[in-house]
Amino acid sequence: MPPGRSAGPGPIGPLERLLASRREQFVRDHWGRTPLLVTASERDAHSEETAELFSPAAVDDLLTRRGLRTPFLRMAQAGHPLPERDYTIGGGVGAGIGDQVDEDAVRRRFDDGATIVLQGLHRTWPPVVDLAQSLAAELGHPVQVNAYVTPPGHQGFAAHYDIHDVFVVQVHGAKRWRVHRPVWPHPLRDQPWEQHRAAVAEAATGDPDLAVELRRGDVLYLPRGYLHSATASDQISIHLTIGIHTWTRMHLADALLQQVRRTLAEDVRLRESLPVGIDVGIDPGLDPGLDPGLHMAAEPPCQPAEAEAEAAVAMVRQALRRAVDELPAATIAAALGATARAAQRPEPRPVLEQLAAADTLTATDALRLRGHLMATLESSGPDSSAALVVRSRAGRTPVPAAAQGAVARLLAGEPVRVAELVPGEEAASGRLARRLVVDGIAVVD
Repeated sequence: MPPGRSAGPGPIGPLERLLASRREQFVRDHWGRTPLLVTASERDAHSEETAELFSPAAVDDLLTRRGLRTPFLRMAQAGHPLPERDYTIGGGVGAGIGDQVDEDAVRRRFDDGATIVLQGLHRTWPPVVDLAQSLAAELGHPVQVNAYVTPPGHQGFAAHYDIHDVFVVQVHGAKRWRVHRPVWPHPLRDQPWEQHRAAVAEAATGDPDLAVELRRGDVLYLPRGYLHSATASDQISIHLTIGIHTWTRMHLADALLQQVRRTLAEDVRLRESLPVGIDVGIDPGLDPGLDPGLHMAAEPPCQPAEAEAEAAVAMVRQALRRAVDELPAATIAAALGATARAAQRPEPRPVLEQLAAADTLTATDALRLRGHLMATLESSGPDSSAALVVRSRAGRTPVPAAAQGAVARLLAGEPVRVAELVPGEEAASGRLARRLVVDGIAVVD
């Protein structure tokens, strides 16, 4: 298991909590391919965890006592988002902000048929934070969570597709779902459904591939691209949408191209100016004599400008092929690692509590790795005074060379006593232990 990654709390992982005995079937047959419905009865005891995860009381708490601001709240009606001014208000004396939740406006809008969308619950509601972090660790893909609170008989959004996979968890009431096959399979993050609005609207008029009413405790998995719309039944509906922002081969391609461009920029030949008088609009692969309507050239075929353009393109192609072939896979992995670190947050840890613990450390105290940190121990480079650096979602922490073994054990998930950090140097061990706690790498066990 990579450093900083855990499968979630306890022996039962988050996928099993969501899917129960259907977990292996999901991984084998449905992930990224086809929808999967798991009913509350199939989930058995895990369906009872739904109320602990989220509830109507949680909605009220967030709306009235947490000082939520946009974009953690938005509202939609008749398939369209409402302006923020329709449900937000100033924070009052001393707040100096103008976009806090106005629960009275939300109540009125909801009574009029608008859907409440509580965004970013993976940052604001502790039980959802825990589930999202452990699920992201098990899947290896970033996770976000929103809640949709819909009045009886209403539909929040028109038929659309998401650019991420979703688990829909019905936590209160019931909702009727209509699901259609994709009109644009496996959409990327820059290919939202609005780019295919007409095709989506036409497909949604046909018979659905799946029509189901989700009830409390039911879970529905939809791969990205599947069209869907949902209407609340005869009571208020609350469901969680757990969005999985999957990594794709296009992420590998993007990372490769970015690194290749850096390599090409180091080639002095490619940085040289093109000749005076060259026409960069000339297509070196097109003979102007074949079709004057496609290409108008001031010079006869095969003149120097055209030859210069052809030679320049050939040189660039050769350099590009070489850079792609010679780029180490580790370089691409490092680039994607930085992106992955930025995509999630580490395990929440108390600020004041951990500072107090850092100030009272003793040689026999044990440190453990903070959860979901995605930490690695790397060379700090020739220009740094520290030999090593811990790179993680909490930032960069320098580490002396003498602590390499102990820190490597810590990052592998092994508890490490303070005295073991820098063997034979009690003061240095204490200083490093405090720094690891303050920087958010280690937790006092």
